[in-house]
Formats: sequence, structure tokens, C-alpha cells
Amino acid sequence: MNLDYTPAQQALRKEVRSWLAANVPARPLQSFDTAEGFQQHRDWEARLNAGRWGMVTWPEAFGGRGCDLIEWLIFEEEYYRAGAPLRVNQNGIFLLGPTLMEHGSAAQQARFLPKMATGEEVWAQGWSEPGAGSDMAAIRCRAQRQGDVYVINGQKTWSTRAVWADWCFGLFRSDPQSQRHRGLSFILLPLDSPGITVRPIPQLDHLPGFAEIFFDDVSVPVDNLLGEEGQGWAVAMATAGFERGLMLRSPARFQETARRLVQLYRDNQPAVDRDPALHDAVLRAWQDAESYCLATYRTACRINRGGAIGPESSTNKIFWSELDQRMHATAMSILGARAELLPHAPDAAGLGRWLEGWLFSQAGTIYAGSNEIQRNIIAERMLGMPR
Repeated sequence: MNLDYTPAQQALRKEVRSWLAANVPARPLQSFDTAEGFQQHRDWEARLNAGRWGMVTWPEAFGGRGCDLIEWLIFEEEYYRAGAPLRVNQNGIFLLGPTLMEHGSAAQQARFLPKMATGEEVWAQGWSEPGAGSDMAAIRCRAQRQGDVYVINGQKTWSTRAVWADWCFGLFRSDPQSQRHRGLSFILLPLDSPGITVRPIPQLDHLPGFAEIFFDDVSVPVDNLLGEEGQGWAVAMATAGFERGLMLRSPARFQETARRLVQLYRDNQPAVDRDPALHDAVLRAWQDAESYCLATYRTACRINRGGAIGPESSTNKIFWSELDQRMHATAMSILGARAELLPHAPDAAGLGRWLEGWLFSQAGTIYAGSNEIQRNIIAERMLGMPR
């Protein structure tokens, strides 16, 4: 793998850095788990799209720049270095968008991708159900076809961004006689449809980052089926590959956390050095963030040459989620009692971001498929071990 950037890649980095310097909000946006913050982040998505930075890997016809994955990684590095806002529509632009380009019809792409890119339509996930969390093959939420509509009944839970989102994508059992991964269909549906009830689920910080969605005789046009009826599992696995492998969590996110952790260590070095284990933990965090970056560049190079993301996406998911937890746990140890300060506390002085990050990192080993399930996938599909 050649680690030297081409002149074109260097020019892209310079252009990204210049645009972000001129456009990133001077003050941090409110949390997108609040109504006000959600709208602020939606407006930020529109600004990104106006500069054609909303999703750089998308084709130009849909508002992108047609960048390859190496160029996307460069963009992400500059994005996090600039302290730009987190992406409220990540379910759409990073997960559903690529899936639509791979499995959607031309009409579906034209209908959904432009509004996804501008933030006009923000997407939620409809994966997990009570009794079907990481094991999506246990899904029971039904989609019964009646003429040119599906009638949906059942429940989804832990639906990210569903409280204020406009649309939801998910798997539904369209063949009532089917079992496990057979007979599932991938369907797109507006969350303001009659018969849908969205119930917020408070997080550890009491903000509603997730929700339950209840479906009571909800009618959805058959045109909203993505892929073939009953073949939704294959479509969902493409989405899961993007989620676990590359698109949802770029290395830049963790490299930026590692940089902040090193600075936190330096700011508190006399006290921290009393515990050599903390010095080693900071060093390991930096090394692991860099290792994940190099591994991702290698995967991106392979995909650029025509390869694909396989079951090794599960190893990526385990690595970045557990790295995130270790880095924030190390920060909590460095801060001591100050780690309990919330971001708005008078004496927090910016340290409250570490508590927010630590709280969110606890979910990382669960969402996108729990790490226990990912280890089963590695054992069976990569190592060939029996179930």
C-alpha cells in the first residue's frame, strides 16, 4: 500500500480544509437529541450539501463529488480536525444511501437521495425488535401485501434518531410462514404515516437518542420495497457491512479522540505520571487509533481495486467500539472527580465532553450488532468454526 498522497489528493485536502475553516459554526451546535439541536444539525446538513460536501463519495448527479474511499478518508480527517458537527443524518447518508445505490431502482434513487443529501429528510433505523436485537433473523414485525400496498404491524425498538426523523428503513417479515433470514423484506416508510406511534427512549443523559416505533395497520406503497420481496436479508447485510465496516465510523473520529486524550494527559501530566498505567493507556490509545486508520486505508484500497467488504467488517466493529470505550475510560481516570462534570457545569471548562463521550461509548459494543454476535460471525465465517 502506497501511503504517499497524490497531488490531486493533496489539493482535495486543501480545498476541504479551506471550506471548513470558513463554514464550521463558531459555537458548538446543541445536541441533536433535542428538538432545537436536531434542527440546527439539519441546517448544517443543508450547508454541507450546498458546498457539495454532504457525501463526497456520492455521484455528482446526486449532489456528491464522485470521490473514491481514499478521498473520503481525507475528507473525514479534515472534518474531524476542524471540529465540525456530528452528522444527524448518518443513518441515511452513510448507510441507506450506499444501499440505495447498490439495490435501489433509478426511481428510488431519484426520489430519496437528493432529499437525504440536503437534510430535508432525515432517516431512522428500523432493525431491532423486542426479542430480536443483534439477531435480526428473529424479526417478527409483519408486512402483509395487499394489492399495491404493504400493511405493517408490530414493533421496532432502539431506533436511532427516530424521535425527530422523517423516514425509517428496516426489515419486515413479508412471508408469515418463513423462518430466520428467509421471507424478510427491506421497506422504506415515512414516520408520519397513519398508524405509527413513536415513543422516545431516554439515554443515560436523559435525552431521547432512541425510540420505540409501533405499527398498527400502517399502509406503505409496494414501490417503497428496496430490492426483491422476501430477499431483504441480502439488502440488509449490505447496509450492515457499511455500518460495521467503513462508513459509519471513520478512523478520523477516533484519531481526534486520541489527540484530545494526549492533550488531556499533557495538561495533567505531573499528577497522571504517578500512575504509569495511565501513561501506557494513553500511548496504546494513540497507537490503536493509528492502527485502525492504516487498516481502513488498506480496506479502502482493496475496495477501490474492485474488492468488497466481507465478514471482516465484524472485526472492524469490535475494534473501533472497544477502542472508543478504552479511550474514554482512560480520560475518566485522568480527570478523577472532575470527570463527573456535565458539559453545562460552571467549572467544566470543556471537560464535560469527556463524560458525554464516555456515556455514548458504552453503547458502541451493542449497536450495529453486539460484539458478542460479531465474535460469533468471525468464528463461523472467517475461521470456519462450528456453531
